[in-house]
Amino acid sequence: MSEGKFGEVFAAVAAGVFVLAVGAGPAAAGKPNIMESCKICHQAADGVVRGKLVSVSGEFKSLNVSVGSLVWIVKYGDDLKVKEGEKVGGADALKTIPRDREIAVTFTGDEKSPLAVQVAVKQPFKVAAEKIVPIEKMQELVAQGPEAGRFMLVDSRPGPVFAEGFIPGAVSLPYAAFKEKAATVLPADKGVLLVLYCGGET
Repeated sequence: MSEGKFGEVFAAVAAGVFVLAVGAGPAAAGKPNIMESCKICHQAADGVVRGKLVSVSGEFKSLNVSVGSLVWIVKYGDDLKVKEGEKVGGADALKTIPRDREIAVTFTGDEKSPLAVQVAVKQPFKVAAEKIVPIEKMQELVAQGPEAGRFMLVDSRPGPVFAEGFIPGAVSLPYAAFKEKAATVLPADKGVLLVLYCGGET
């Protein structure tokens, strides 16, 4: 084979290897990196852990994030950015995040030794004041019962949490299954007041 021909073949093979390597894309994470409830709005992504804050250790510069049955241990440095809505702080802002608050941790490295570069704190869902039912009104409705009060009380927490206890008269319609089950659970009468509740402000 001539030197020129060899160069052409080598170039073609190298290009093929490059295409295969590029076409393969990023490897999928070997362990879960997103909590089930986060999947309603987000997709799993390499380099991001979405779950609930379990704890922060200033001494070991690490935070623990629960994504269900698995807890990620993520190290961080002094250059960590913590975003809470419009506010951006440093690593010291981790102390202000309540336990069990939903967070997204963007990290470098791999899943065995992740290093956090940013923590974004999920902000509470804002509901217009006129759409909030005061506790006194809710107590009146529950005392009347759904038929007399012309209302339906909907528990939007996950099914297993509903099974642990719920407000009397409530029906279970988990937020994650809303689109799928709403038509069979919600009343056909559009004049019925719907009152939804969940497990917290997020």
